[in-house]
Amino acid sequence: MSQQKSIVIIGAGLAGLSAGCYAQTNGFKSQIFEHHTVPGGVAAAWKRQGYLIDGGIHFIMGHKPGTALYEIYKELGASDPSLYVDMASYGRFIQETEGIDLLVGMDLAQLAEDLKSLAPKDASIIDEVIQGARSMRGHDLSTVGMSQPPELTSPLSQFRELWQMRTVMKYFSGRYSRKICDFVKDVKTPWLRDFFCSLFLPESPAWFIMMVLALLADKQCAFLSRGCLDFVQSIEKHYKALGGETTYHATVDKILVEHDRAVGIRLTDGREYRADYVISACDSYSTIFGMLEGRYVNAKIKKRHETWETSRPFLSVSYGVNRRFSGEAPFWTIMLDDPVVVANETIRGLFIRILNYGDGFAPAGKSVLQAEIETSFAYWHDLQSKDRSAYDLEKQRVANEFLSRIEKYFPGLPSQVEVVDVATPYTTWRYTLNRNGAWGGWLMTADTIMKRIERRLPGLQHFYLAGQWVMSGGVPPSLYSGRHSIQLICHDEKKVFVNTAA
Repeated sequence: MSQQKSIVIIGAGLAGLSAGCYAQTNGFKSQIFEHHTVPGGVAAAWKRQGYLIDGGIHFIMGHKPGTALYEIYKELGASDPSLYVDMASYGRFIQETEGIDLLVGMDLAQLAEDLKSLAPKDASIIDEVIQGARSMRGHDLSTVGMSQPPELTSPLSQFRELWQMRTVMKYFSGRYSRKICDFVKDVKTPWLRDFFCSLFLPESPAWFIMMVLALLADKQCAFLSRGCLDFVQSIEKHYKALGGETTYHATVDKILVEHDRAVGIRLTDGREYRADYVISACDSYSTIFGMLEGRYVNAKIKKRHETWETSRPFLSVSYGVNRRFSGEAPFWTIMLDDPVVVANETIRGLFIRILNYGDGFAPAGKSVLQAEIETSFAYWHDLQSKDRSAYDLEKQRVANEFLSRIEKYFPGLPSQVEVVDVATPYTTWRYTLNRNGAWGGWLMTADTIMKRIERRLPGLQHFYLAGQWVMSGGVPPSLYSGRHSIQLICHDEKKVFVNTAA
């Protein structure tokens, strides 16, 4: 009987946990090493005086039976319906200068009617976006191109995927592949551009916005009822039940290589762990140019890390509030009439989360309200490094500024705040070591979202990459990328990959 092959996995985020589950399912012995003390990576949540501060996943796609994503959740032990709360609406959009206040619901016809009543001069482009969303309804598009890693994708399998998408294929090319802010740049109603650009990331292709609206209309989007940590821990529990091991507070310093073959890792405390295969499910820059000292790169890899923009980091202010927000939309986008200045930048928009869709976020009768913006990593990192007291004072100032802007919608709010927690890009970097404090990997742009990034490095055997640095886009790519790494190992071992334990 052959000896069981071993796999070392760097990072206990979603990609690392996924890789671990599929490793165990396919008969390998795996161990995950995580820098932080808990699993999840950027899918992070923490307690503050009885309040649960959720700093991670905003919403989930494809959580119901009938989608490819649901099957992945099921395979990873995260399909329990109690984990999810169906989204009743996408949220509320407010443009203070023009007095616009719009609820984005699940009914595409109602959304089109509301938008055209407020922006009649732009009826044609509104109809075009809504028609794109209607055309995508009923299609399982959130995992397109994810079934196999690039190295195992044949022209025939690509053709099959394209054939399945043939009725909506026109939306994935031409003008619909332009980033949404370019797609709507010629609208005659200024606030409408802000509206479309704020539905996801402004750099996202127009087709992605249509797809999100379609998923909403199909009721395939959900909030995590008990926060992202509960979702993550469901996968970790499954991984351990399969026999997997995790080691926390274990920062990897070096990937051990012998004769151009990955053979294990060395931690910062000097401990070494040998294995037949190594998977890195963390920041690819740190992996390639740090742990591997830049020895296994080509011109394409160098250019990607030199020129591609990482996802912009967040600053998040969470308020534990002695108040319920029953009936309020969980997501708000507020375009401010009176902008705030943060990190020497003028901030026009606040993204608000009201975690009122589950009972686990706050004590009875209370809630968590969260305000988020994109901001500079360098500013917060440098401020913390040079003057910690100034860093803390600036966090407090920003929290007060945000609260003053939100109070107009909830009079008396400041007196009801019991806890204030501020997480900066430095906080994200401290706990994840993600380059530039990024919440994900590469910025999901119209140019990069469809790029295929190899999971192997040139000249290095028995090593694979996973995570948002090889597949940008949040939860689905992270889970699939972990799966891909084990598909590749099974291929190299001449084993048939299986997705569930026997």
